Amino acid sequence: MKQFSILWLAAAALAANLGDVSGDRMRAHVKYLASDQLEGRGVGTRGEKLATEYIAAQFASAGAKTAGENGTFFQRVPMVGAATEPSATLTAIAKNQPVSFRWLDDYVGVSELQEATDQFDAEGIFVGHGIVAPEFHWDDFKGVDVKGKVLVLFTNEPPSDDPKFFGGRALTYYGRWTYKYEEAARHGAKAVFIIHTTPTAGYGFDVVRSSWSGEDPQLKLAGQPALAFAGWFTRDAGEKLLAMSGHHVDDMLQAANSRDFRPVPLGLHLRGNTPTKIRKIESRNVVSMVPGSDAKLKSEAVVFTAHWDHLGIGPAVNGDSIYNGAVDNATGCAILIEMARAWAALPEKPRRSAIFVAVTAEEAGLRGSEYYADHPVLPLGKTALNLNFDAFPPFGRTKDVEVTGAERTTVWPTVQEVARRMHIAIKPDAHPEQGHFYRSDHFALAHSGVPAFSINLGTDYEGKPPGYGEKIFEEYNEKHYHQPSDEYHDDWDFGGMQEVAQFALQIATAVANQDTLPTWNVGDEFLAAREKSFGRK
Repeated sequence: MKQFSILWLAAAALAANLGDVSGDRMRAHVKYLASDQLEGRGVGTRGEKLATEYIAAQFASAGAKTAGENGTFFQRVPMVGAATEPSATLTAIAKNQPVSFRWLDDYVGVSELQEATDQFDAEGIFVGHGIVAPEFHWDDFKGVDVKGKVLVLFTNEPPSDDPKFFGGRALTYYGRWTYKYEEAARHGAKAVFIIHTTPTAGYGFDVVRSSWSGEDPQLKLAGQPALAFAGWFTRDAGEKLLAMSGHHVDDMLQAANSRDFRPVPLGLHLRGNTPTKIRKIESRNVVSMVPGSDAKLKSEAVVFTAHWDHLGIGPAVNGDSIYNGAVDNATGCAILIEMARAWAALPEKPRRSAIFVAVTAEEAGLRGSEYYADHPVLPLGKTALNLNFDAFPPFGRTKDVEVTGAERTTVWPTVQEVARRMHIAIKPDAHPEQGHFYRSDHFALAHSGVPAFSINLGTDYEGKPPGYGEKIFEEYNEKHYHQPSDEYHDDWDFGGMQEVAQFALQIATAVANQDTLPTWNVGDEFLAAREKSFGRK
Protein backbone atom coordinates (compact mmCIF):
# COMPACT_ATOMS: atom_id res chain seq x y z
CA MET A 1 0.00 0.00 0.00
CA LYS A 2 2.93 2.31 0.78
CA GLN A 3 4.42 1.91 -2.72
CA PHE A 4 1.04 2.56 -4.32
CA SER A 5 0.81 5.88 -2.44
CA ILE A 6 4.28 6.88 -3.61
CA LEU A 7 3.34 6.03 -7.16
CA TRP A 8 0.27 8.22 -7.01
CA LEU A 9 2.25 11.14 -5.63
CA ALA A 10 4.38 10.83 -8.76
CA ALA A 11 1.26 10.60 -10.91
CA ALA A 12 -0.08 13.75 -9.26
CA ALA A 13 3.17 15.53 -10.07
CA LEU A 14 2.74 14.55 -13.69
CA ALA A 15 -0.89 15.66 -13.73
CA ALA A 16 0.23 19.15 -12.69
CA ASN A 17 2.17 19.37 -15.96
CA LEU A 18 -0.41 17.92 -18.30
CA GLY A 19 -1.11 21.36 -19.71
CA ASP A 20 1.80 20.49 -21.99
CA VAL A 21 -0.48 17.98 -23.73
CA SER A 22 -2.27 20.17 -26.22
CA GLY A 23 -5.08 19.20 -28.55
CA ASP A 24 -4.31 22.28 -30.63
CA ARG A 25 -0.72 21.16 -31.16
CA MET A 26 -2.00 17.69 -32.03
CA ARG A 27 -4.19 19.30 -34.68
CA ALA A 28 -1.17 21.00 -36.23
CA HIS A 29 0.82 17.75 -36.25
CA VAL A 30 -2.02 15.80 -37.90
CA LYS A 31 -2.69 18.53 -40.45
CA TYR A 32 0.92 18.54 -41.59
CA LEU A 33 1.58 14.79 -41.48
CA ALA A 34 -1.63 14.09 -43.43
CA SER A 35 -1.13 16.86 -45.98
CA ASP A 36 -0.75 16.14 -49.69
CA GLN A 37 2.79 17.51 -49.41
CA LEU A 38 3.82 14.27 -47.67
CA GLU A 39 2.31 12.17 -50.46
CA GLY A 40 0.80 9.55 -48.16
CA ARG A 41 4.00 8.89 -46.17
CA GLY A 42 5.01 5.85 -48.19
CA VAL A 43 8.04 3.92 -46.96
CA GLY A 44 11.20 4.81 -48.84
CA THR A 45 9.70 7.90 -50.47
CA ARG A 46 10.05 11.66 -50.24
CA GLY A 47 7.06 11.52 -47.89
CA GLU A 48 9.01 9.33 -45.48
CA LYS A 49 11.89 11.82 -45.41
CA LEU A 50 9.58 14.73 -44.69
CA ALA A 51 7.55 12.86 -42.06
CA THR A 52 10.51 11.45 -40.15
CA GLU A 53 12.41 14.75 -40.22
CA TYR A 54 9.32 16.52 -38.90
CA ILE A 55 8.86 14.03 -36.05
CA ALA A 56 12.58 14.24 -35.17
CA ALA A 57 12.38 18.03 -35.13
CA GLN A 58 9.36 17.88 -32.83
CA PHE A 59 11.18 15.51 -30.47
CA ALA A 60 14.12 17.92 -30.39
CA SER A 61 11.82 20.88 -29.78
CA ALA A 62 10.19 18.96 -26.94
CA GLY A 63 13.55 18.56 -25.22
CA ALA A 64 13.85 14.79 -25.74
CA LYS A 65 17.32 13.38 -26.35
CA THR A 66 18.52 11.57 -29.46
CA ALA A 67 18.35 7.78 -29.11
CA GLY A 68 19.07 6.66 -32.65
CA GLU A 69 22.34 5.90 -34.38
CA ASN A 70 25.39 8.15 -34.46
CA GLY A 71 23.87 10.77 -32.18
CA THR A 72 20.73 11.19 -34.30
CA PHE A 73 17.03 10.52 -33.81
CA PHE A 74 17.08 7.86 -36.53
CA GLN A 75 17.37 4.09 -36.34
CA ARG A 76 18.09 2.76 -39.80
CA VAL A 77 15.83 -0.11 -40.91
CA PRO A 78 17.28 -1.92 -43.94
CA MET A 79 14.48 -3.05 -46.21
CA VAL A 80 13.77 -4.26 -49.71
CA GLY A 81 10.85 -2.82 -51.64
CA ALA A 82 9.01 -5.42 -53.74
CA ALA A 83 6.28 -4.32 -56.14
CA THR A 84 4.46 -6.76 -58.40
CA GLU A 85 4.47 -5.52 -61.99
CA PRO A 86 1.07 -5.10 -63.71
CA SER A 87 2.14 -7.71 -66.28
CA ALA A 88 1.88 -10.46 -63.64
CA THR A 89 -0.12 -13.50 -64.74
CA LEU A 90 -1.82 -16.36 -62.94
CA THR A 91 -3.46 -19.43 -64.44
CA ALA A 92 -5.08 -22.49 -62.91
CA ILE A 93 -5.03 -25.67 -64.99
CA ALA A 94 -7.29 -28.68 -64.36
CA LYS A 95 -7.78 -31.53 -66.84
CA ASN A 96 -5.80 -29.52 -69.40
CA GLN A 97 -8.33 -26.69 -69.16
CA PRO A 98 -6.75 -23.33 -68.19
CA VAL A 99 -8.55 -20.58 -66.28
CA SER A 100 -6.84 -17.20 -66.08
CA PHE A 101 -7.04 -14.69 -63.23
CA ARG A 102 -6.57 -10.94 -63.63
CA TRP A 103 -4.13 -8.94 -61.53
CA LEU A 104 -5.95 -6.48 -59.21
CA ASP A 105 -9.40 -7.59 -60.36
CA ASP A 106 -9.13 -11.22 -59.22
CA TYR A 107 -6.02 -11.38 -57.10
CA VAL A 108 -3.24 -9.34 -55.49
CA GLY A 109 -0.02 -10.20 -53.71
CA VAL A 110 3.73 -10.10 -53.81
CA SER A 111 6.79 -12.30 -53.94
CA GLU A 112 8.77 -12.57 -50.70
CA LEU A 113 11.93 -13.84 -52.41
CA GLN A 114 13.22 -10.31 -53.11
CA GLU A 115 14.17 -11.21 -56.67
CA ALA A 116 13.25 -9.44 -59.91
CA THR A 117 11.84 -12.53 -61.61
CA ASP A 118 9.73 -15.18 -59.95
CA GLN A 119 7.70 -18.03 -61.36
CA PHE A 120 5.88 -20.97 -59.84
CA ASP A 121 4.01 -23.94 -61.24
CA ALA A 122 2.79 -26.30 -58.57
CA GLU A 123 -0.09 -28.42 -57.32
CA GLY A 124 -2.82 -26.58 -55.46
CA ILE A 125 -4.01 -27.89 -52.12
CA PHE A 126 -6.65 -26.44 -49.78
CA VAL A 127 -5.51 -26.36 -46.12
CA GLY A 128 -8.50 -24.81 -44.34
CA HIS A 129 -7.29 -21.99 -42.09
CA GLY A 130 -3.66 -23.09 -42.32
CA ILE A 131 -3.32 -23.32 -38.53
CA VAL A 132 -1.16 -25.50 -36.30
CA ALA A 133 -2.14 -24.83 -32.67
CA PRO A 134 -1.10 -27.71 -30.38
CA GLU A 135 -2.55 -26.01 -27.28
CA PHE A 136 -5.99 -26.21 -28.91
CA HIS A 137 -5.37 -29.68 -30.38
CA TRP A 138 -5.72 -28.22 -33.84
CA ASP A 139 -3.70 -29.07 -36.95
CA ASP A 140 -4.96 -28.20 -40.41
CA PHE A 141 -2.03 -29.99 -42.08
CA LYS A 142 -2.48 -33.40 -40.40
CA GLY A 143 1.01 -34.48 -41.41
CA VAL A 144 0.41 -33.90 -45.14
CA ASP A 145 3.58 -32.84 -46.94
CA VAL A 146 2.90 -29.49 -48.60
CA LYS A 147 6.49 -28.70 -49.52
CA GLY A 148 6.60 -27.02 -52.92
CA LYS A 149 2.79 -26.81 -53.13
CA VAL A 150 0.53 -23.80 -53.63
CA LEU A 151 -1.71 -23.50 -50.58
CA VAL A 152 -5.24 -22.11 -50.73
CA LEU A 153 -6.84 -21.16 -47.42
CA PHE A 154 -9.02 -18.76 -45.47
CA THR A 155 -7.89 -16.11 -43.04
CA ASN A 156 -9.38 -16.00 -39.52
CA GLU A 157 -9.81 -19.14 -37.38
CA PRO A 158 -12.41 -21.66 -36.20
CA PRO A 159 -15.40 -19.83 -34.66
CA SER A 160 -15.74 -20.19 -30.91
CA ASP A 161 -17.64 -18.80 -27.94
CA ASP A 162 -15.25 -20.49 -25.51
CA PRO A 163 -12.50 -18.07 -24.37
CA LYS A 164 -10.24 -21.09 -23.79
CA PHE A 165 -10.56 -22.18 -27.42
CA PHE A 166 -8.99 -19.75 -29.90
CA GLY A 167 -9.89 -16.88 -27.59
CA GLY A 168 -13.64 -17.27 -28.02
CA ARG A 169 -14.98 -14.36 -30.08
CA ALA A 170 -11.63 -12.62 -29.91
CA LEU A 171 -9.32 -13.26 -32.83
CA THR A 172 -5.94 -14.72 -31.88
CA TYR A 173 -2.71 -14.45 -33.84
CA TYR A 174 -3.55 -17.76 -35.51
CA GLY A 175 -6.29 -15.91 -37.38
CA ARG A 176 -4.08 -13.16 -38.81
CA TRP A 177 -2.94 -13.25 -42.42
CA THR A 178 0.64 -12.68 -41.31
CA TYR A 179 0.56 -15.95 -39.37
CA LYS A 180 -0.86 -17.82 -42.39
CA TYR A 181 2.09 -16.89 -44.58
CA GLU A 182 4.63 -17.55 -41.82
CA GLU A 183 3.23 -21.01 -41.07
CA ALA A 184 3.01 -21.92 -44.76
CA ALA A 185 6.64 -20.89 -45.27
CA ARG A 186 7.67 -23.01 -42.27
CA HIS A 187 5.99 -25.97 -43.98
CA GLY A 188 7.96 -25.34 -47.16
CA ALA A 189 5.02 -24.15 -49.28
CA LYS A 190 5.81 -22.49 -52.59
CA ALA A 191 3.00 -19.95 -52.57
CA VAL A 192 -0.16 -19.08 -50.63
CA PHE A 193 -3.50 -17.61 -51.70
CA ILE A 194 -6.04 -16.48 -49.11
CA ILE A 195 -9.64 -16.52 -50.33
CA HIS A 196 -11.08 -13.24 -49.14
CA THR A 197 -14.49 -12.91 -47.57
CA THR A 198 -15.51 -9.79 -45.71
CA PRO A 199 -16.62 -11.70 -42.57
CA THR A 200 -13.35 -13.66 -42.28
CA ALA A 201 -11.10 -10.68 -43.05
CA GLY A 202 -13.06 -8.02 -41.19
CA TYR A 203 -12.91 -5.60 -44.13
CA GLY A 204 -13.75 -5.51 -47.82
CA PHE A 205 -11.51 -6.52 -50.70
CA ASP A 206 -10.99 -2.85 -51.59
CA VAL A 207 -8.86 -2.62 -48.42
CA VAL A 208 -6.86 -5.66 -49.48
CA ARG A 209 -6.38 -4.30 -53.01
CA SER A 210 -5.22 -0.87 -51.85
CA SER A 211 -2.87 -2.44 -49.30
CA TRP A 212 -1.36 -5.04 -51.64
CA SER A 213 -1.30 -3.43 -55.06
CA GLY A 214 1.70 -1.19 -54.41
CA GLU A 215 5.21 -1.70 -53.12
CA ASP A 216 5.65 -4.05 -50.17
CA PRO A 217 8.48 -2.90 -47.85
CA GLN A 218 10.07 -6.11 -46.56
CA LEU A 219 12.82 -6.56 -44.00
CA LYS A 220 15.90 -7.92 -45.72
CA LEU A 221 15.92 -11.71 -45.79
CA ALA A 222 18.38 -13.25 -43.36
CA GLY A 223 18.04 -16.96 -44.04
CA GLN A 224 14.40 -17.38 -43.04
CA PRO A 225 12.00 -19.28 -45.35
CA ALA A 226 10.07 -17.13 -47.82
CA LEU A 227 7.20 -17.61 -50.25
CA ALA A 228 7.40 -17.22 -54.01
CA PHE A 229 4.00 -15.55 -53.75
CA ALA A 230 1.88 -14.39 -50.80
CA GLY A 231 -1.47 -13.23 -52.06
CA TRP A 232 -5.24 -12.97 -51.92
CA PHE A 233 -8.12 -14.03 -54.17
CA THR A 234 -11.40 -12.15 -54.29
CA ARG A 235 -14.30 -14.27 -53.15
CA ASP A 236 -15.52 -14.57 -56.76
CA ALA A 237 -12.08 -15.64 -57.97
CA GLY A 238 -11.86 -18.13 -55.10
CA GLU A 239 -15.25 -19.49 -56.11
CA LYS A 240 -14.04 -19.88 -59.68
CA LEU A 241 -10.89 -21.66 -58.56
CA LEU A 242 -12.64 -24.07 -56.20
CA ALA A 243 -15.33 -24.82 -58.80
CA MET A 244 -12.62 -26.31 -60.99
CA SER A 245 -12.42 -29.17 -58.48
CA GLY A 246 -16.13 -29.33 -57.69
CA HIS A 247 -16.09 -27.28 -54.51
CA HIS A 248 -17.60 -24.00 -53.30
CA VAL A 249 -16.40 -21.26 -50.95
CA ASP A 250 -19.13 -21.67 -48.32
CA ASP A 251 -18.76 -25.46 -48.21
CA MET A 252 -14.99 -25.28 -47.89
CA LEU A 253 -15.21 -22.65 -45.16
CA GLN A 254 -17.62 -24.86 -43.23
CA ALA A 255 -15.25 -27.81 -43.65
CA ALA A 256 -12.30 -25.68 -42.49
CA ASN A 257 -14.10 -24.90 -39.24
CA SER A 258 -14.11 -28.57 -38.20
CA ARG A 259 -11.38 -30.11 -36.04
CA ASP A 260 -11.57 -33.19 -38.31
CA PHE A 261 -10.63 -31.19 -41.40
CA ARG A 262 -7.92 -32.69 -43.58
CA PRO A 263 -6.10 -31.00 -46.49
CA VAL A 264 -7.95 -31.29 -49.80
CA PRO A 265 -5.93 -31.72 -53.03
CA LEU A 266 -7.63 -29.53 -55.62
CA GLY A 267 -6.61 -31.58 -58.64
CA LEU A 268 -5.14 -28.57 -60.40
CA HIS A 269 -1.92 -26.67 -60.87
CA LEU A 270 -1.45 -22.97 -60.28
CA ARG A 271 1.03 -21.33 -62.61
CA GLY A 272 2.20 -17.82 -61.79
CA ASN A 273 4.58 -15.39 -63.38
CA THR A 274 5.37 -12.53 -61.01
CA PRO A 275 7.80 -9.96 -62.42
CA THR A 276 8.78 -7.83 -59.46
CA LYS A 277 10.30 -4.39 -59.21
CA ILE A 278 12.96 -4.57 -56.52
CA ARG A 279 14.74 -1.69 -54.84
CA LYS A 280 16.86 -1.24 -51.76
CA ILE A 281 15.21 0.90 -49.08
CA GLU A 282 16.98 2.50 -46.14
CA SER A 283 13.93 3.29 -44.03
CA ARG A 284 14.05 4.52 -40.47
CA ASN A 285 12.39 4.55 -37.10
CA VAL A 286 12.48 7.87 -35.24
CA VAL A 287 13.68 7.35 -31.66
CA SER A 288 14.04 9.74 -28.74
CA MET A 289 14.61 9.34 -25.01
CA VAL A 290 14.03 11.25 -21.79
CA PRO A 291 16.45 9.78 -19.23
CA GLY A 292 15.14 8.71 -15.86
CA SER A 293 16.11 10.26 -12.55
CA ASP A 294 17.21 7.13 -10.69
CA ALA A 295 20.90 6.24 -11.11
CA LYS A 296 20.08 2.53 -11.40
CA LEU A 297 16.58 2.40 -12.88
CA LYS A 298 17.27 4.87 -15.71
CA SER A 299 18.81 1.90 -17.53
CA GLU A 300 15.22 0.61 -17.79
CA ALA A 301 12.44 2.29 -19.74
CA VAL A 302 8.82 2.68 -20.66
CA VAL A 303 8.46 2.68 -24.46
CA PHE A 304 5.79 4.58 -26.40
CA THR A 305 5.16 3.71 -30.06
CA ALA A 306 3.12 4.91 -33.04
CA HIS A 307 3.68 4.21 -36.72
CA TRP A 308 4.35 7.15 -39.03
CA ASP A 309 3.80 5.36 -42.38
CA HIS A 310 0.76 4.98 -44.58
CA LEU A 311 0.26 3.71 -48.15
CA GLY A 312 1.82 6.55 -50.15
CA ILE A 313 0.51 7.10 -53.67
CA GLY A 314 -1.67 4.35 -55.09
CA PRO A 315 -4.60 3.62 -57.39
CA ALA A 316 -6.82 6.68 -57.79
CA VAL A 317 -10.24 6.65 -56.12
CA ASN A 318 -12.57 9.39 -57.33
CA GLY A 319 -9.56 11.11 -58.88
CA ASP A 320 -7.46 11.09 -55.70
CA SER A 321 -4.35 8.90 -55.55
CA ILE A 322 -2.77 10.17 -52.29
CA TYR A 323 -3.47 7.88 -49.33
CA ASN A 324 -3.00 10.58 -46.68
CA GLY A 325 -3.51 8.44 -43.58
CA ALA A 326 -4.88 11.19 -41.35
CA VAL A 327 -6.62 8.95 -38.82
CA ASP A 328 -4.24 6.08 -39.65
CA ASN A 329 -1.85 7.15 -38.24
CA ALA A 330 -1.07 10.86 -38.19
CA THR A 331 -3.25 10.92 -35.06
CA GLY A 332 -1.08 8.42 -33.20
CA CYS A 333 2.07 10.33 -34.15
CA ALA A 334 0.53 13.54 -32.82
CA ILE A 335 -0.15 11.86 -29.48
CA LEU A 336 3.38 10.45 -29.39
CA ILE A 337 4.94 13.87 -29.99
CA GLU A 338 2.81 15.55 -27.33
CA MET A 339 3.57 12.88 -24.75
CA ALA A 340 7.30 13.33 -25.40
CA ARG A 341 6.85 17.05 -24.82
CA ALA A 342 4.94 16.49 -21.56
CA TRP A 343 7.43 13.94 -20.23
CA ALA A 344 10.45 16.10 -21.08
CA ALA A 345 8.80 19.11 -19.39
CA LEU A 346 8.47 17.39 -16.01
CA PRO A 347 10.60 19.27 -13.46
CA GLU A 348 11.27 15.96 -11.70
CA LYS A 349 11.56 13.00 -14.06
CA PRO A 350 10.26 9.52 -13.19
CA ARG A 351 12.83 6.99 -12.03
CA ARG A 352 12.89 5.01 -15.27
CA SER A 353 13.60 6.48 -18.69
CA ALA A 354 11.00 7.04 -21.40
CA ILE A 355 11.62 6.09 -25.04
CA PHE A 356 9.44 7.42 -27.86
CA VAL A 357 9.52 5.51 -31.15
CA ALA A 358 7.75 6.47 -34.39
CA VAL A 359 8.09 3.24 -36.34
CA THR A 360 8.17 2.53 -40.06
CA ALA A 361 6.30 -0.01 -42.19
CA GLU A 362 3.43 -0.92 -39.88
CA GLU A 363 1.15 -1.15 -42.89
CA ALA A 364 3.43 -3.81 -44.39
CA GLY A 365 3.04 -6.04 -41.33
CA LEU A 366 4.55 -4.33 -38.25
CA ARG A 367 8.02 -4.41 -39.76
CA GLY A 368 9.42 -1.28 -38.14
CA SER A 369 8.36 -2.37 -34.66
CA GLU A 370 9.61 -5.88 -35.38
CA TYR A 371 13.00 -4.39 -36.24
CA TYR A 372 12.97 -2.30 -33.06
CA ALA A 373 12.14 -5.40 -30.99
CA ASP A 374 15.22 -7.07 -32.49
CA HIS A 375 17.37 -3.93 -32.05
CA PRO A 376 16.02 -2.13 -28.95
CA VAL A 377 17.61 0.99 -27.49
CA LEU A 378 17.58 -0.74 -24.09
CA PRO A 379 17.34 -4.53 -23.71
CA LEU A 380 13.82 -5.97 -23.80
CA GLY A 381 14.44 -7.43 -20.36
CA LYS A 382 14.80 -3.85 -19.13
CA THR A 383 11.79 -2.54 -21.04
CA ALA A 384 9.06 -2.10 -18.47
CA LEU A 385 6.07 -1.50 -20.74
CA ASN A 386 5.10 -0.58 -24.28
CA LEU A 387 2.08 1.66 -24.86
CA ASN A 388 1.04 2.01 -28.49
CA PHE A 389 -1.17 4.55 -30.28
CA ASP A 390 -2.84 3.80 -33.60
CA ALA A 391 -5.75 5.43 -35.43
CA PHE A 392 -7.93 7.81 -33.39
CA PRO A 393 -11.24 9.14 -34.69
CA PRO A 394 -10.90 12.83 -33.71
CA PHE A 395 -14.54 13.51 -32.90
CA GLY A 396 -14.30 14.58 -29.28
CA ARG A 397 -13.98 13.05 -25.85
CA THR A 398 -15.28 9.65 -24.93
CA LYS A 399 -16.38 8.50 -21.50
CA ASP A 400 -14.52 5.24 -22.05
CA VAL A 401 -11.28 3.80 -23.38
CA GLU A 402 -10.19 0.45 -24.78
CA VAL A 403 -6.99 -1.13 -23.46
CA THR A 404 -7.29 -4.64 -24.87
CA GLY A 405 -4.45 -6.79 -23.54
CA ALA A 406 -3.77 -4.69 -20.45
CA GLU A 407 -5.73 -7.19 -18.37
CA ARG A 408 -3.19 -9.84 -19.35
CA THR A 409 -0.36 -7.97 -17.59
CA THR A 410 0.60 -7.03 -14.04
CA VAL A 411 0.06 -3.39 -15.10
CA TRP A 412 -3.70 -3.98 -15.01
CA PRO A 413 -4.33 -2.68 -11.45
CA THR A 414 -2.50 0.53 -12.35
CA VAL A 415 -4.59 0.95 -15.50
CA GLN A 416 -7.78 0.44 -13.50
CA GLU A 417 -6.71 2.95 -10.84
CA VAL A 418 -5.86 5.64 -13.40
CA ALA A 419 -9.22 5.12 -15.11
CA ARG A 420 -10.99 5.41 -11.76
CA ARG A 421 -9.20 8.63 -10.85
CA MET A 422 -9.93 10.14 -14.28
CA HIS A 423 -13.57 8.94 -14.20
CA ILE A 424 -13.11 6.97 -17.41
CA ALA A 425 -14.78 3.61 -17.98
CA ILE A 426 -12.73 0.74 -19.38
CA LYS A 427 -14.77 -0.93 -22.09
CA PRO A 428 -14.00 -4.30 -23.65
CA ASP A 429 -12.90 -4.40 -27.26
CA ALA A 430 -16.03 -3.61 -29.25
CA HIS A 431 -14.79 -5.77 -32.14
CA PRO A 432 -12.74 -8.64 -30.68
CA GLU A 433 -13.33 -10.71 -33.81
CA GLN A 434 -11.13 -8.32 -35.78
CA GLY A 435 -8.06 -9.15 -33.70
CA HIS A 436 -6.85 -5.61 -33.10
CA PHE A 437 -4.39 -6.81 -30.46
CA TYR A 438 -2.42 -8.62 -33.18
CA ARG A 439 -2.67 -5.87 -35.79
CA SER A 440 -0.71 -2.98 -34.30
CA ASP A 441 2.88 -2.30 -33.31
CA HIS A 442 2.64 -3.25 -29.65
CA PHE A 443 2.28 -6.88 -30.81
CA ALA A 444 5.89 -7.00 -32.04
CA LEU A 445 7.11 -6.14 -28.54
CA ALA A 446 4.53 -8.36 -26.82
CA HIS A 447 5.64 -11.27 -28.99
CA SER A 448 9.17 -10.62 -27.71
CA GLY A 449 7.99 -10.63 -24.10
CA VAL A 450 7.45 -6.97 -23.25
CA PRO A 451 4.12 -6.18 -21.52
CA ALA A 452 2.46 -4.19 -24.30
CA PHE A 453 -0.93 -2.97 -25.45
CA SER A 454 -2.56 -0.16 -27.40
CA ILE A 455 -4.72 2.53 -25.86
CA ASN A 456 -7.73 3.54 -27.93
CA LEU A 457 -10.74 5.77 -27.59
CA GLY A 458 -13.95 4.06 -26.61
CA THR A 459 -17.29 4.49 -28.33
CA ASP A 460 -19.35 6.43 -25.74
CA TYR A 461 -18.83 10.02 -26.98
CA GLU A 462 -19.69 12.92 -24.72
CA GLY A 463 -22.72 14.84 -25.98
CA LYS A 464 -23.51 12.27 -28.65
CA PRO A 465 -26.46 9.87 -28.85
CA PRO A 466 -26.11 6.14 -28.13
CA GLY A 467 -24.63 4.29 -31.07
CA TYR A 468 -22.72 7.30 -32.40
CA GLY A 469 -19.32 5.72 -31.74
CA GLU A 470 -20.26 2.49 -33.47
CA LYS A 471 -21.63 4.42 -36.41
CA ILE A 472 -18.46 6.42 -37.03
CA PHE A 473 -16.32 3.28 -36.62
CA GLU A 474 -18.34 1.43 -39.24
CA GLU A 475 -18.31 4.42 -41.57
CA TYR A 476 -14.55 4.80 -41.29
CA ASN A 477 -13.93 1.07 -41.72
CA GLU A 478 -16.19 0.82 -44.77
CA LYS A 479 -15.39 4.09 -46.54
CA HIS A 480 -12.07 5.54 -45.42
CA TYR A 481 -9.77 2.83 -44.00
CA HIS A 482 -6.76 2.52 -46.33
CA GLN A 483 -8.42 4.85 -48.82
CA PRO A 484 -7.45 8.31 -50.16
CA SER A 485 -10.44 9.73 -48.27
CA ASP A 486 -8.65 9.27 -44.92
CA GLU A 487 -7.90 13.01 -44.89
CA TYR A 488 -7.66 15.80 -42.31
CA HIS A 489 -10.70 18.03 -41.65
CA ASP A 490 -10.74 21.40 -39.92
CA ASP A 491 -13.85 20.57 -37.89
CA TRP A 492 -12.18 17.67 -36.06
CA ASP A 493 -12.25 17.74 -32.26
CA PHE A 494 -8.98 16.59 -30.64
CA GLY A 495 -10.28 16.55 -27.07
CA GLY A 496 -10.45 12.76 -26.96
CA MET A 497 -6.87 12.39 -28.15
CA GLN A 498 -5.72 14.85 -25.51
CA GLU A 499 -7.45 12.84 -22.80
CA VAL A 500 -5.96 9.57 -24.09
CA ALA A 501 -2.49 11.11 -23.83
CA GLN A 502 -3.17 12.20 -20.25
CA PHE A 503 -4.48 8.73 -19.40
CA ALA A 504 -1.44 7.03 -20.92
CA LEU A 505 1.04 9.35 -19.24
CA GLN A 506 -0.39 8.65 -15.80
CA ILE A 507 -0.16 4.89 -16.39
CA ALA A 508 3.38 5.19 -17.72
CA THR A 509 4.71 7.43 -14.97
CA ALA A 510 3.34 5.07 -12.31
CA VAL A 511 5.06 2.12 -14.00
CA ALA A 512 8.24 4.14 -14.42
CA ASN A 513 8.36 4.68 -10.66
CA GLN A 514 7.61 1.12 -9.55
CA ASP A 515 10.34 -0.89 -7.80
CA THR A 516 9.89 -3.97 -9.99
CA LEU A 517 9.38 -4.54 -13.70
CA PRO A 518 5.92 -5.56 -14.92
CA THR A 519 5.34 -8.89 -16.60
CA TRP A 520 2.58 -11.01 -18.13
CA ASN A 521 0.12 -12.88 -15.96
CA VAL A 522 0.63 -16.55 -15.19
CA GLY A 523 -0.49 -18.70 -18.11
CA ASP A 524 -0.29 -15.94 -20.73
CA GLU A 525 1.11 -16.87 -24.14
CA PHE A 526 3.85 -14.20 -23.85
CA LEU A 527 5.07 -15.02 -20.34
CA ALA A 528 7.74 -17.47 -21.54
CA ALA A 529 9.25 -14.80 -23.79
CA ARG A 530 9.27 -12.35 -20.87
CA GLU A 531 11.03 -14.85 -18.63
CA LYS A 532 13.57 -15.45 -21.38
CA SER A 533 14.20 -11.69 -21.69
CA PHE A 534 14.94 -11.67 -17.95
CA GLY A 535 17.51 -14.41 -18.50
CA ARG A 536 15.34 -17.07 -16.91
CA LYS A 537 14.56 -20.49 -18.37
